[in-house]
Amino acid sequence: MGYPALTDKPGAIATATAIRNGEMSPYEAVEAAIARIERLDAHINAVVVTDFDRALERARTLTDTGFAADQPLFGVPMTIKESFDVGGLPTCWGHQAYADNIAKADARVVSLLKGAGAVILGKTNVPPDLADWQSRNPVYGRTNNPHDAGRSPGGSSGGAAAAVASGMVACDFGTDIGGSVRVPAHFCGIWGHKSSWGLVPLQGHVHPQLAGRDAHDGALGIAGPLARNAADLRLLVELTRSVPLQASGKPLKDCRALLLLDHPSCPTDAAVRAPIEAAAAELERAGMAIDRASELVPDLATEHAEYMRMLNVAMARGMPGPGGKRASASDWFDMLDLQARSENAWARLFGVYDFVLAPPAPVLAVEHSEGRVFDGPVMINGTQQPGGSTLCWAGLATYPNLPSTVLPVGETGGLPCGMQVISRRWADLDCIAAAESIGTILHG
Repeated sequence: MGYPALTDKPGAIATATAIRNGEMSPYEAVEAAIARIERLDAHINAVVVTDFDRALERARTLTDTGFAADQPLFGVPMTIKESFDVGGLPTCWGHQAYADNIAKADARVVSLLKGAGAVILGKTNVPPDLADWQSRNPVYGRTNNPHDAGRSPGGSSGGAAAAVASGMVACDFGTDIGGSVRVPAHFCGIWGHKSSWGLVPLQGHVHPQLAGRDAHDGALGIAGPLARNAADLRLLVELTRSVPLQASGKPLKDCRALLLLDHPSCPTDAAVRAPIEAAAAELERAGMAIDRASELVPDLATEHAEYMRMLNVAMARGMPGPGGKRASASDWFDMLDLQARSENAWARLFGVYDFVLAPPAPVLAVEHSEGRVFDGPVMINGTQQPGGSTLCWAGLATYPNLPSTVLPVGETGGLPCGMQVISRRWADLDCIAAAESIGTILHG
């Protein structure tokens, strides 16, 4: 197995190192990235808001001032998901009605990335309200998967994943509540990290309908990076975290993992199952202990139902609640109680296991469709399944607020397949380190 060819490009750290070593200037790095976007994006449509003039101006300033040791992303060009505010650029979340909604200031994540020396080239495409595994909307059109233009790059951070996978930029930053970082990474064959809930600040990530309100870490939703390697993920998490993190440093050969490939809410397609099973077999040959069942696993069907209930209420700010009525405060506290029960159950499991390995989604990149993936049937192993059921693997880590790193493990029929590496809350660096070790075993 090997990485998909589109990911064989320099990463963010490699670009920063080249700049530090004088092999290129920030201006040259930015100019080259803009040229890549102009050459490639006509067929992909990932970078839908461009800010090239300001990017070149900032790159020229960085070139003139010289390398700054306290800026690990000095001169590195990157993009950012459309839903994050960038001062002077529109934030519309895929809605024509908000196409002229110009942000007055940068989101907190954008400020942190700029403070680390990154140069923002523009913003990447999303579905309306960030609520689909496709990235198309009436304002900016449809984003295509770099591996197959007839398929989705995922959503809602699909433009971000497509930009990274195609080599336009080394990294991007997305958000995830229903797999919106992990599924695009899986569909596009790159690396993505769903952070522990509350780790990365979401200030400046506000639906334009709620303009004027201060953003906060709403239930379930997180921000997390997409990149072409684990080292870049680690750096991006370190640069944007709001609480200290510490890696255990435990070698992968000393870790115990639980492999989950079956979910009672939705079957797993053979095109996903085969690459992950092959990867698990390779890890076992390398000495990693992997179980395939455990009595410690919570009732996954119940967890999925409770996750979907909480997700729908959180996404609709109270509508619909139980029975289609607006959720009351009592309803919401009941949901929080059940979520806490889930967190405790997974904490007990991670007292025995270091990691859970699982699919990011039950399917590979889906074909383009006019409706939302979740509203129609999805074909799995030749049988139609309800679209909403495909969220089961996303909810596995989202509902109990756990971190999850997705890495590419193989492919089926030319489409990449990823795998989630999930661990206890705040073990973000351990997830990334384990995924990095797994990637080394699988790909060299």
